[in-house]
Amino acid sequence: MTTIKSSFPDVEIRDVTITQRVFEGLGDDPDRVILIDGPTGREMTVGQFVGGIKSLAGGLNLKGLGKGACVALMAPNLPEYCVVFHGVAWAGGTITTINPTYTAHEVHHQLISADARILITIAPFLDTAREAIKNTGVSEIYVIGDASGAASLMDLMGPPQEDQTPVDLDEHVMALPYSSGTTGLPKGVMLTHRSMVVNVDQTLQASELEGAEIAVAFLPFFHIYGMQVLINMHLAVGAALVTMPRFDLEQYLALCEKYRTPRMWIVPPIAIALAKHPIVDNYDLSAVVQVSSGAAPLGGDVAALVGKRLNCMATQGYGMTELSPVSHLAPPALARAGASGMTAPNTECRIVSTENGEDMARGETGELWVRGPQVMKGYLNNPDATAEALDSEGWLHTGDIGHFDEDGYLFITDRVKELIKYKGFQVAPAELEAELLTHPEIVDVAVIGVADDEAGEVPMAFVVPAPNADVTLETIQGYLEGRLSHYKQVRRMESVNEIPKSAAGKILRRVLKDRLAG
Repeated sequence: MTTIKSSFPDVEIRDVTITQRVFEGLGDDPDRVILIDGPTGREMTVGQFVGGIKSLAGGLNLKGLGKGACVALMAPNLPEYCVVFHGVAWAGGTITTINPTYTAHEVHHQLISADARILITIAPFLDTAREAIKNTGVSEIYVIGDASGAASLMDLMGPPQEDQTPVDLDEHVMALPYSSGTTGLPKGVMLTHRSMVVNVDQTLQASELEGAEIAVAFLPFFHIYGMQVLINMHLAVGAALVTMPRFDLEQYLALCEKYRTPRMWIVPPIAIALAKHPIVDNYDLSAVVQVSSGAAPLGGDVAALVGKRLNCMATQGYGMTELSPVSHLAPPALARAGASGMTAPNTECRIVSTENGEDMARGETGELWVRGPQVMKGYLNNPDATAEALDSEGWLHTGDIGHFDEDGYLFITDRVKELIKYKGFQVAPAELEAELLTHPEIVDVAVIGVADDEAGEVPMAFVVPAPNADVTLETIQGYLEGRLSHYKQVRRMESVNEIPKSAAGKILRRVLKDRLAG
């Protein structure tokens, strides 16, 4: 077995919950501002943050919605998002974070899968929330702020709970984000307090993040990148966050200028904008020392352009929801063009041949396998998918193709898995296919990702129309509108006579990709 180990010192595996870990870094000044709502400038102090968490935990447990219960949260980035996340954790509950752009159909699926008891959202999403909770286990919707005819988040507050509700750090599922994994429909990824805490410490060990920093947080908190790298890692060292409910390039640049942010946490499409958009020159970004990209591979040429334009180091990391999420990263001084970083502390890797399962040497290409304390517990109520992704020796089969160079840098070059990465978001071909097959004029369909300069990849559908049917791109886009989120929308389409499949009926997506390439 050829195992690649981290060159960073191991971090201590400590017996604390994720909220206890965050509290450690907040300091002893209750009046220090820790969270700022970007559009309004509304501030939340350390005292308000901690007090809100403890009051919410007290209220949840008083109502029987704390220990052992699942709370669903569907909201944009707001200071209160962080309070709800950690209030549920402090109460000993599980939080499932829902993409706020989801349709009622998608929200409904997640609520049932996660066995959520209540749903917390904001007023503009109430109609979607009310439709989504029908025939689920959700008994009540609570709104951050005020909304006519809806219970308020304040109604959940109770007497402050001073101590963490006891939980099994290795077994209790604290966070339940949803991911398509390597294939298939979205699945609940079971992340424990242990995996989340250790990954915060692993990432901090190999970063230069300091407590006096402020970061502008547009990366969605429902996604593991925003959840862990922004909410938990930043707050765990006492760094402050400026939240953005939705991404707007001008607003983002203006906030980075205003708060003199030393680090920009981004995804590849934003890197392209930073490298090429003329509006960037209108803002003073001289405080930026590092631009760090994640969620999808970033080409070395784009990274170099960003670094040159902003006079900073452009780095990237590698991870996935199932890794809590970081397994590879590099501090600015150790960044290497095109590389996804170096193996994180306490982490082992293998590059395994997709042909015969044998370990590959450094420089040779194969599937990346990762083992470490940050690996997920498994997929909720899905032992088959868990066994497919996580073997008996604890190796997570990432589904990504890459190699290590002689210095231990990881380069991701391709993807075994069928997942499409559209602007950093996961799009499962199987989910799109399942929806399109319900269209009465579609006999069969296959979806693949095709390269796109702006988005990274876009979904393309190969459609077998019913006899005499006229199925167009506009037809299927109109059908998917309202059924799936905008980022899951099909962007290209081709009519075909049949879908290539194996003898077992599996779609041969590589044949379709080769046809396009040819």
